[in-house]
Amino acid sequence: MFYIGPHVSISGSLSLAAERARKIGASGFGLFTRNQRQWVSKPLSSEEIVLFRRSLEDNGYTRDMLLPHDSYLINLGNPDDEKRKKSLYAFIEEERRVSQLGLRYLNFHPGSHVNQIDPDGCLSLIAESLQEALERVPDVEPVLEITAGMGSNMGSSLEELATIIERCGNDSRLGICIDTCHAFQAGYDISSPRKAEAFFDLVEEKLPGRLRGLHLNDAKAPCGRHLDRHESLGKGQIGLDTFLWISSQTRFENIPMVLETPDETLWPEEVALLLQR
Repeated sequence: MFYIGPHVSISGSLSLAAERARKIGASGFGLFTRNQRQWVSKPLSSEEIVLFRRSLEDNGYTRDMLLPHDSYLINLGNPDDEKRKKSLYAFIEEERRVSQLGLRYLNFHPGSHVNQIDPDGCLSLIAESLQEALERVPDVEPVLEITAGMGSNMGSSLEELATIIERCGNDSRLGICIDTCHAFQAGYDISSPRKAEAFFDLVEEKLPGRLRGLHLNDAKAPCGRHLDRHESLGKGQIGLDTFLWISSQTRFENIPMVLETPDETLWPEEVALLLQR
């Protein structure tokens, strides 16, 4: 089964996320578990947890169909010790929320060297942070998302993602998420089914068995520009054929594929188009 849907809002209540996804016709979805622009959030109440879990069940979703995303403030590779500790604490708290809600994954951007440390050193800091998080919350699977390579952000190559995982002792809980816009901007040309197939074959070669999710986004800028600018499916530089190919491949079954495209009014149409394959 294909788990396809948008990153839905949790405004008003976490329990509304599943209802919003179902109204769009989604078979899976992404979400934040708290306000992504704040460092600290009020702990989940027992009532919120029960309502969320009940809503998932009532709307026909299981934990494998969802890809929660952490706060954009978090930087597990920050060379400033105090700032990295702050990020790590926030990341662990997000993992705990995921665990309390009965979910499986926590998608995140690996981190940034902020032009204060060499890239390889930053990869080691990310790995050290992840190892502690894995020890503190053992029942959640962190999912490293490939980045577009903007500025000092790490994780824009399959090799960097593989290095982080290797430095975590190849822990089986670690997975990756391929954001199609990010990969394209990082220099991986997936602008046709043939090119996309070659890229995902490379993903399996470099990171066998690690793919836990996809973010399905077209790209405004040409390949390799390192610009994280999402576009609606078929309206950007990647093109609709690639997304139709993805939604027809059994290799992508049973992992969440999340739309982060900019025009929310097109989400029902985009979901329906992909699910009819």
